[in-house]
Amino acid sequence: MTTTEVQTVAARAVDAVKSYGTGDAAVHALAGVTVDFPQHRFTAIMGPSGSGKSTLMQCVAGLDRLTSGSVFIGDTNLETLDKTQLTLLRRDRLGFIFQQYNLIPTLSAEENILLPLTLAGEDPNREWFDTIVDTVGMRDRLKNLPSQLSGGQQQRVAVARALVPRPDIVFADEPTGALDSSTGIEILTFMRRAVDESGQTIVMVTHDPHAASYADNVLFLADGQIIDEMAEPTTDRVLDRMKRFEG
Repeated sequence: MTTTEVQTVAARAVDAVKSYGTGDAAVHALAGVTVDFPQHRFTAIMGPSGSGKSTLMQCVAGLDRLTSGSVFIGDTNLETLDKTQLTLLRRDRLGFIFQQYNLIPTLSAEENILLPLTLAGEDPNREWFDTIVDTVGMRDRLKNLPSQLSGGQQQRVAVARALVPRPDIVFADEPTGALDSSTGIEILTFMRRAVDESGQTIVMVTHDPHAASYADNVLFLADGQIIDEMAEPTTDRVLDRMKRFEG
């Protein structure tokens, strides 16, 4: 990015604090985090267990409330929204990929993929739907129930479900954690393509240095604070950085 380009921010946290408990027993999962997540970019969040990485993603995604501070999706301050408004924002503007897929067992793969649009009362763009389905390789399994699919196939359905509505941002929490390495690489490659070719914005929590290497930028958290950042990550550079702050 040149100095003349202006990077639009898809989401941001400002002085984000998330505490559990009170007084001397309080635990600060986030201890005053300020960070921007640029539009059309793939950002990975890493850190040791208990560092606050999942808490940060959940608060930015509106799945949890901050104790203090602010979170914005675009220009919308999530702290000003009531529960119904927050639910609608998540449905209409955000996509989610979780480690455990979260598919509806009684719905077919196609119905699961289209579920966010169905809930919103919107018709899918069939050309975009076909592109996503073919890219994740699920064309011949659309009528199958989740129980008839492998773990990798279920995660492909979950990725397609997140991308078909063309959300402002996709939040992915350990999206390859339950997959074998070859399937994980396929999912990460597709997520990378969604950013490069379709202008998607992705924020991914991961503990895997190889997964992080697919991102444009890696944020490193420890003790509820961002302690470092890495552009153009590689597996070896991420692994080396993690060893240093975990050591």
